[in-house]
Amino acid sequence: MFDPRRVSSIAFIASIVMALFLASPTVAQTSLETAQKEGEVVVYGANINEVVDPLHRAFEKKYGIAVKYWRAASTAVAARAMAEWRSGRPEFDVVQGNRGLQLIMAKEGLFAKHVPPAVEKFPSQFRDPEGLLSPMSFLPMGILYNNELVKPSEAPKSLDDLLDPKWRGKIVIPDPSQHVTAALFMKNVEKIKGTKWLDWVKSLAQQKPLMVASLAPVPIEMTKGEALVGITYIKYVIQHKGPVDYVATDKYLTDANYLSVGSMARHPNAARLYVDFAASAEGQEFVAKTGDFVLYPGILPPVRAADKVVANMVIMDSPPEQEIKKLTADFRDIFLGK
Repeated sequence: MFDPRRVSSIAFIASIVMALFLASPTVAQTSLETAQKEGEVVVYGANINEVVDPLHRAFEKKYGIAVKYWRAASTAVAARAMAEWRSGRPEFDVVQGNRGLQLIMAKEGLFAKHVPPAVEKFPSQFRDPEGLLSPMSFLPMGILYNNELVKPSEAPKSLDDLLDPKWRGKIVIPDPSQHVTAALFMKNVEKIKGTKWLDWVKSLAQQKPLMVASLAPVPIEMTKGEALVGITYIKYVIQHKGPVDYVATDKYLTDANYLSVGSMARHPNAARLYVDFAASAEGQEFVAKTGDFVLYPGILPPVRAADKVVANMVIMDSPPEQEIKKLTADFRDIFLGK
């Protein structure tokens, strides 16, 4: 039997579907046009300029949107971003940083939800269920050494080897009493050493390591001869122009690197477009070529045995902010006796 109500319902549903189909290209185009009208995106990050420049130049060429990049150590980036946020006048549109610090900033409300389309292809353990942190790359850490002053056969082969008296005063590390990622590395040694992790940390402190502000200066000090071995990111064997190599081990403590869009971004559309591009296969190729380990499947950096590094990653835990503060205070006592 003919039912005019049924016909009306079908017609209504069809009209909605058609409207959505027709609207989709317009919405995408309007978003891009709005981003281009905003004209620029301001990014705060810890990556050195030589690493992000290829990504930024490609983004500018593709979309005609200028990237203004301010760089500092990750702890300093977070401090500036939070200070601006608390003042009610944030200058950043996007913040790049490691998981621990990004989570602290997210909890304070600095970030808006945004999930790039490409993230669905990334390993699930790196995705943020809240949608506030967009994964960009991961950061395996290990033992690096000056391969002009230390023969590969004589380099330390494990964390325990760093405790050999011959390395006393010849090790460089980021200061775990000041640098959050360094503190997290020390705590996550527990995943390798078990209950003896703190004994290892205290023994490392007895080696009188040279402590620097962040991870980036570690290979610099080795190249200068101020230290022979150090703990830092493996990617620096590519990104640092000096005689450094890394030690192949069976485990690499690994942090993740994220991008987040500011909840008070002055250029929100350009910010979202930038994050989408950085997570895309095209953007990830640019990032990987500089030595970073990216998350997009099938893309590896030009690091020796990069596939084996990926296979042996151990993801570091990021404790709550109060626990991080306690860790840095404890490491201050251990390494500085204060």
